[in-house]
Amino acid sequence: MRYAIIGFGKIGQALAHAFARRNMEVAVASRHTPDALAPQARAIGPTILAKSLQEALEADTIFLAVRSESHPELAKVLPSWEGKTLVDVTNSQAPLDEMDGLLSSAFVAKLYAGAKVVKGFNHLGATALATDPAVPGGHRVVFLASDDEDAVAPVAALAKQLGFAPINLGRFDEGGALVHARGPAWGPLIFQNVFKKDQ
Repeated sequence: MRYAIIGFGKIGQALAHAFARRNMEVAVASRHTPDALAPQARAIGPTILAKSLQEALEADTIFLAVRSESHPELAKVLPSWEGKTLVDVTNSQAPLDEMDGLLSSAFVAKLYAGAKVVKGFNHLGATALATDPAVPGGHRVVFLASDDEDAVAPVAALAKQLGFAPINLGRFDEGGALVHARGPAWGPLIFQNVFKKDQ
């Protein structure tokens, strides 16, 4: 399984730290060249590989850590997103009428036709996301949601590999609404730094 992070700002780098901590390889790409990203990627760890956007998009599971307004353009880069699992880590406060009345991740799923889209890791700020999720007696929670039931299990397994405790909230418009912004209002679970006790 190959992984990539698209977007290498604070959230993209925080995710890269999570992979580096587990010595797991991940490609990172952004609108900047691989040479521009390479020093920061190397500083995070040897398994963080700066790549071109096209190279990074060859991955099976791709974290979208870009600004929400970048999605329409990014979605056109590949002729088909079939077979890709996309983890939407963005928080969009765009008005619902700009997203066809859909919650942001449902709108992302519509843009990236053919891909399996999971909302996840978005409720944590960059500092919390970059910090080791293991604490005495437990692990930091990541909430996941998707309209594609089959997409959640592999992302949950990856979250566990990275040291997090995944919790499936269900469909976007059900429990997933708790980690979505609706216009200017944040979902009640966004920015909640929650830990789950080990059983």
